[in-house]
Amino acid sequence: MNHSPRTRTVVSCTLLVTALGAGVTACGSDGKSLSAKPYDAADQISFNGPTGAGKRADPDKPLEVTVKGDGRITDVTAQDATGRYVAGELSADGSRWHSISPLAANAHYTVRVSTEDEDGAPGRKVISFDTSKPTVQKRLNITFGPDAGEYGVGQPVTAQLDQDVKGKAQRAIVERALRVDSTPAVQGSWYWVSDKELHYRPKEYWPAHATIQVHSNLDGVKISDRLWGGASKPLKLTTGDKIVALTDAGSHQMKVYKNDEQIKQIPITTGKPGFETRNGVKVVLSKQYFVRMRGTTIGISANSSDSYDLNVYYAARVTWSGEYVHAAPWSVGAQGYENVSHGCTGMSTSNAAWFFDTIHEGDIVKVVNSNGNDMEPFGNGFGDWNVDWNKWRAGSALTNGTPAGPASQDAVRLKPAAL
Repeated sequence: MNHSPRTRTVVSCTLLVTALGAGVTACGSDGKSLSAKPYDAADQISFNGPTGAGKRADPDKPLEVTVKGDGRITDVTAQDATGRYVAGELSADGSRWHSISPLAANAHYTVRVSTEDEDGAPGRKVISFDTSKPTVQKRLNITFGPDAGEYGVGQPVTAQLDQDVKGKAQRAIVERALRVDSTPAVQGSWYWVSDKELHYRPKEYWPAHATIQVHSNLDGVKISDRLWGGASKPLKLTTGDKIVALTDAGSHQMKVYKNDEQIKQIPITTGKPGFETRNGVKVVLSKQYFVRMRGTTIGISANSSDSYDLNVYYAARVTWSGEYVHAAPWSVGAQGYENVSHGCTGMSTSNAAWFFDTIHEGDIVKVVNSNGNDMEPFGNGFGDWNVDWNKWRAGSALTNGTPAGPASQDAVRLKPAAL
């Protein structure tokens, strides 16, 4: 029989109107309805899993579904009892479908196969099977961050692993199972900061008032011969207004924007020579009403002329090394004119109180025109936004990072591109 694309002429079609609604029934050139109830394709479909009672499939082996005779497979959906889908590929001629993502161990799967016979009549087959338990007990556990709650639009998502994952193939398995979904949807990608840490961010900042859902599908999935995925707690984040504080160390002014409109300009002072403030995009890590700041904590000798020991108020932290935006009443005379601090951004107490009330964890503080070094991408807070998007995607273990739409390896149901 010829399985090349067939052009069907629609003849004697009937419009069916019922009490529940109206629909159109299409007909084939032979007069047979193409919307007929699917036939049982059990005799046509075979798969490589066990069929006997009590037998379990090996999760290490790919799932394969094939069709016999002159029919062809048109669609396959494989899903476990927790709702996780298995990605797969369908051959161009529709004779074979196989999984391309790992099966989970100790899981129950339902596979729904759609077929079409030589006349175009649809068939259906549902296959259910269980996978065996993992042969080793070492599990990879993942903790997502930050804590659930509302953040600024610059907040990256983090994933901390309790085991090292070094190989690219193993990293790809882990990364593919870590899902980040946002409403509204945005283009984003994971970046491997180290063997035990990943960060996720969009190409641009998160949208204001977005909802971000993070979860792992790794539980029971084999990562390597001695490591399997473990359970993890899902995470829900939301974003507030888009707040960006643009700090110009050259003009000694800070402009604060809310949803891209300037709402305040503040005279400031930043780091003096030898203590220049870092250039680049930083993310607010925390807010503290009171902080005791001592020069010895950043390597300044207690006997040095640069030594200090100050009680500081309205402090928003932007690096782990001790850079803050805070009240600096002792330098009001220099604010707007000169950089005299040890690296922090100082302002009057009244302006600092306003800034403290306006800024939130995850909001953006961007420094320009400083003579200081560039903000580190990782390890000293969240400098993630200073990494070019193409370089960020290169830090993903998946081929070409995560594109604007669903990656091909993440597709749940794949149909042939051409017949």
